[in-house]
Parts: sequence; C-alpha cells; structure tokens
Amino acid sequence: MAGVTYDNVTKKYGDVTALKNLSLEIYDREFLVLVGPSGCGKSTALRCLAGLEEITEGEIRIGDRVVNDVPPKDRDIAMVFQSYALYPHMSVYDNMAFGLKLRKTPKDEINRRVHEAAQILGIEPYLDRKPKALSGGQRQRVALGRALVREPSVFLLDEPLSNLDAKLRVQTRAEITKLHKKLATTFIYVTHDQVEAMTMADRIAVMKDGVLQQVASPQELYDHPVNLFVAGFIGSPAMNFFNGTLTGDANEMYVDTGAFRLRLSDETAKKVNAYLGKSVVLGVRPEDVHSPEFLPTDVLGAAIHARVELTEMMGSEIYVYMVAGEDQNFIGRIDPRAKYTMGQEVEVVFNLDSIHLFDQDTEKALL
Repeated sequence: MAGVTYDNVTKKYGDVTALKNLSLEIYDREFLVLVGPSGCGKSTALRCLAGLEEITEGEIRIGDRVVNDVPPKDRDIAMVFQSYALYPHMSVYDNMAFGLKLRKTPKDEINRRVHEAAQILGIEPYLDRKPKALSGGQRQRVALGRALVREPSVFLLDEPLSNLDAKLRVQTRAEITKLHKKLATTFIYVTHDQVEAMTMADRIAVMKDGVLQQVASPQELYDHPVNLFVAGFIGSPAMNFFNGTLTGDANEMYVDTGAFRLRLSDETAKKVNAYLGKSVVLGVRPEDVHSPEFLPTDVLGAAIHARVELTEMMGSEIYVYMVAGEDQNFIGRIDPRAKYTMGQEVEVVFNLDSIHLFDQDTEKALL
C-alpha cells in the first residue's frame, strides 16, 4: 500500500497550462476525489500520476519512490477509465486475466485472482460471457475487476460512472465505496459530479483552471468553503449568491443587497467588522431558506420578501425558485407541507447561523 504526493507539479501543453504548481498529499488507504468542471485539470493530474502524460515541472511520488521517469507499467497502479475499453472478442474471464497473462503470471495465480475479484464484484456468473451480453453496469464491474486483479498499490478511477444511467450510478458508486473499504487500498477518483464526490470521498480536492482551490472532508467543504468558487460548486442545488454592502456599525451590522437587508448576528458581525462599508457577496444555501410556517425551532432567522417564479415538487421537499426585488434570483429547498404558487408574493426566512460572506474582489471567504 502507498500514499501519493504531488510536489509543485506543472503540466503544460504548449502555451496552455493544464496543471499549475499542484501540491497535494494523498494518504495511504485514503479515498480522495478530484472534482471540478470540465477542463479544470483533474483528469490531467490522474494521467500524470499514471505515467500517461509527462509532467513539465515538479515531482510525483508513490510511497517514497519518485516516479517521474518510471514507465506506467512499473508504477504499481491500476486505472479504470470512463470507457469500459473491453475486448469484445474475449470472455469476461479473459478480459480480466489479459494483463496478468502479459506479465506471465502463473495460471493458478491468474485463476485465483480473477475468481476472487469476480466474487467481490458479483460477476462470477458472467465469466464465460462476452461483453456484448452484459449490461452497462456489469461491463463497468468487469473493467473494475480487470484493475482489481492487478492488486496495485493505488487505484485510479477517471469518471467511471459517466456512461451509466442514474439508478446504476447510485448503485455502482455504493459498490465502489464498499470495495475501497474491503481492499483498504489508496483510491484516487476523478469526477465532475459533486454529489459523487460528497458521497464517496474521505477528502475532496476541488480544482479550477489547473489550480487546486481547497482540500478537505466533504463536510468541511460544505460548511467552510474557502472561496466563492468552492461555495458554488459544492452543494446541490448550488448556493445562492447576492451582491451587497456591509452597512451599519459594530453594534448593529447589516448586509444590504438593494432588494433586502439582513441584520447579521453579533457573532458574525464581530468577524467581519473590518469590512464595514465594503462590497461583499452573501451566500445562502437553498436548504437554509425556510417557510416561516415550518421554521425549525433552533434556527436564528431573518425574513425577506420575494415573489415565486417556479416550483418543483421533489417529494421530500419543494424547490422554490424566487426573485427578491427586481433581479435577485434564488432557490429554496422548502418543507413540502408549505404551499406556493407561481406569481405569489411570499415571506421566506434565511438561517443567519449558516450564511456565508465573501470579499467581492478577492472572492475569498470572510467567515
């Protein structure tokens, strides 16, 4: 088993910098998820670790070994891609065994590993089938099994669930998480889906434009994003943002957005006293927007007026799309017992204990 270290790794394609001074330590046996929008550098980081891309600057270590110049086959890693990349003319067994045969692994050992991996992944009944006779979820498990038989120090998974339907994605991500616990091996997983990241990861590394933004546990990222980008990326639906100004004084401070004015709690006001009179961005998660009628007893709330533009019934909650003032659009995840109709003028309550404030210029968190 081994951890992985990126030490000031830069990767350039001509004038384009895909990775910029990436420094990241991934612990032994950790499940780390690299997440970010398309083009942020997450897959490039994985490919550099696998040896499929040559880095421009810096150092990559697997355990204590620098692997910059080590061929991919000697890095003791196994990679699962978005595409299953199975050989259509081979059986499931032969697909899983192919890499071991190339390495001239003894037949008995190949047989043991293939059957062991197939049992773990629940695909033993399909070992004699060809890939075309399998469902998408079964093919993805074969691709996982092919990596599993290698018994590597590090598993690399590059958006392996992208080709599955919604139900299979949920099922397969649970299987991968269980697999990680069972194998106790380092997993590095790339996705643009922040729900996958939140549900699977021990820690999440959020990337944007080749630059690492924040590394933390899912809960830490959710509760304490370091900047506007991370705050907007983590959470579904995304956090609501309102441009505003801090007004008042140290004893009574407000965020004035033009459409509404919120008085800050005394605790929050103390933390942002130095920004009084400056432009800020107020962040409020949809789940911190409540109906006054069904306000939880422990919420310190502030009411604002808004107009309902659209509602979406989700069963356990309603997504209510609203506008405050002329153009301050936001979403609330509201108790399903509340009744809202399009065009209705309503009052909703923001949870003041859970608001976020960001510097409008630097986009850094102030709380």
